[in-house]
Amino acid sequence: MRVLISFAMVVIMSTVVAEDTAVAQTLPASEVITDPKLVSSKPNAQVEPKSLTIEKLYMIRQIGRPTWSPDGKSVAFISNMSGRNNIWVVPAEGGWPTQLTVSDQRQTAITWSPDGRWIAYQSDYDGDELWDIFLVSPKTGRVVNLTSTREIAETDPAWSPDGRYLAYLVKPKTSAATEIDIFDTLMREVKHLTTGTPQDKRNANPVWSKDGKFIVYTQSQAKGTDSNVFIAEVATGKSMLLTPHEGEQLYSNNDIAPDGNHVLITSNSGNGYENAGLLEVSTRKISWLTQDKWEVRGHEFSPDGKRIVFSANVDGNEDIYVRELGPGKSTVLPIAKGMNEPAGGGHYAFSKDGTRLLYYHNGPTVPGDLWIYTMTTGKSHQITHSLVAGVRSEDMVEPLLVHYPSRDGKWTISAFLYVPYNMARNRQNAAIVYIHGGPAAQTMDSFNRFVQFAANQGYMVLAPNYRGSTGYGKEFQQANLFDMGGGDLQDVLAGVDWIKRTGYLDPKKIAVMGGSYGGYLSMMAVTKAPDVWAAGVPIVPFVNWFTEIKNEDPVLQQSAIATMGDPVKNKALYEERSPINFIDQIKVPLLLLAGGHDPRCPKSETQQVVEASKKRGGTVDYKIYENEGHGFARVENQIDAYQRVADFLLAHVVPADCSCSLNE
Repeated sequence: MRVLISFAMVVIMSTVVAEDTAVAQTLPASEVITDPKLVSSKPNAQVEPKSLTIEKLYMIRQIGRPTWSPDGKSVAFISNMSGRNNIWVVPAEGGWPTQLTVSDQRQTAITWSPDGRWIAYQSDYDGDELWDIFLVSPKTGRVVNLTSTREIAETDPAWSPDGRYLAYLVKPKTSAATEIDIFDTLMREVKHLTTGTPQDKRNANPVWSKDGKFIVYTQSQAKGTDSNVFIAEVATGKSMLLTPHEGEQLYSNNDIAPDGNHVLITSNSGNGYENAGLLEVSTRKISWLTQDKWEVRGHEFSPDGKRIVFSANVDGNEDIYVRELGPGKSTVLPIAKGMNEPAGGGHYAFSKDGTRLLYYHNGPTVPGDLWIYTMTTGKSHQITHSLVAGVRSEDMVEPLLVHYPSRDGKWTISAFLYVPYNMARNRQNAAIVYIHGGPAAQTMDSFNRFVQFAANQGYMVLAPNYRGSTGYGKEFQQANLFDMGGGDLQDVLAGVDWIKRTGYLDPKKIAVMGGSYGGYLSMMAVTKAPDVWAAGVPIVPFVNWFTEIKNEDPVLQQSAIATMGDPVKNKALYEERSPINFIDQIKVPLLLLAGGHDPRCPKSETQQVVEASKKRGGTVDYKIYENEGHGFARVENQIDAYQRVADFLLAHVVPADCSCSLNE
């Protein structure tokens, strides 16, 4: 059955009705506080200290979003094997990959057309995030720029089931609102599916119904605490709200069933934690598929609509489940622990015949690769191979999942702790506190090149999930609203208090490092707690709330105002939480890295720190990569950037010489 209702037939309801009849997946409870004295370094006679070089680690191939070919014989994916993020194709049974696109610019968000003729993708210019939508022929390699709009970003292409139309998101450079357009590849015409979206809202994730008559999408508020799912009629452009509700709740669409009347969603409206549910379009009732107090995400329906795939993130480890919708039985895929995700969004994980599932696996000692799980055999095979010769997983450290109390006693903070092999408990060792960005993000049990380099050099590394992080429920994620750089910074400092009590560290040899919002918190750390640190490495940071809002992309402007309040009314808060105002407090050397085309944390933020530090005679080094954006995509820039970080830390925060190698 297709979408069986018209917009006029729907009875308007005041709130979404949730049905709690589904039996939930039972996931483990959260852990108790970890005793720091029980932390121990593993002995390992085979490890080779200081064998993991920056150059080797950053030559490990990175694998990005994949897409099935319609016939199921091939998989296209993004990889930087050539030094750039281009499109490659590999046989689904495994084999030698073939490079499809050759470009100096990064590419992402690939999706194969249902007729097999084209692969759509997005590409920007030196990291400026003003993306265009391109098509490439998988047979000839011919490339066509569909949009060619330098002042407008078009992203997230999604093919209609017949392959004629391409839906995508549209955001002008000067706008914060994101609309959905539809491109007719036959008539070469563009139609607006949504228009007039307010500046504090964004539309995202357009997913087509199987008959091509409707598109389901998510609209979220800039604050990040409220969102809704809509269904739009393609012919008329009329949208209908599927998730009316009171208060702030998150609803996001994942996929729409073949019957057109059920939408797989992820929402925190049930119990304050993100869970997967089935939303019935005709009644707007939700049947919960999971009811856990962890982060569960819906992904997609199988082609026959009889199964769905979802993933469950339990304290930074993510597993994949396949659920039979009839009997309600869920099966976890037998995959090694780490970060496991079904490929892409809706319509990307299952092969067209539904017999195989494409997924992405990486763990702390294993970089990300693509695997295919076969339903009939229950077995997986690997189709990409990221490791390069000379890099051994045996030399890498598996982190400990630890928990410590926040300073205010309100929260238990989860963190991953990397303890080098053969480290002596002698209070002479060095450490790095590695702060994730976002802040609505999470450090996962996944592969991190620089962290493994640091552990191999002899640094203990703590990666905390401070308040404001995702993965721990609505209340925890919203705990730093209107308090950015406040309680979250204190959670980071509580982690320092905790690792000092392990007995391994010299308290004068602790560095702080992070990117984006993690770069901001690194700057807050060295200005607000100057005596704690031996060095600071803020990467693509912002340091001044006033200039950040003035110069960043309009989407981020709306988000900053929504989470920090009005800059005029809350001027005192903005000033107190801008580390640029406290540069005179810094007592340690700094290294800052930035991208010249960064629309999120403009290079002028880094330049402010450099100028202010030099005026007061501080020790500061920096590098701006003029052909990069928010982070570094080009391999040579990655190697240069993190070699600078390595040299800086080894010079200013010297790890203890354990002399622990038993190898000649």
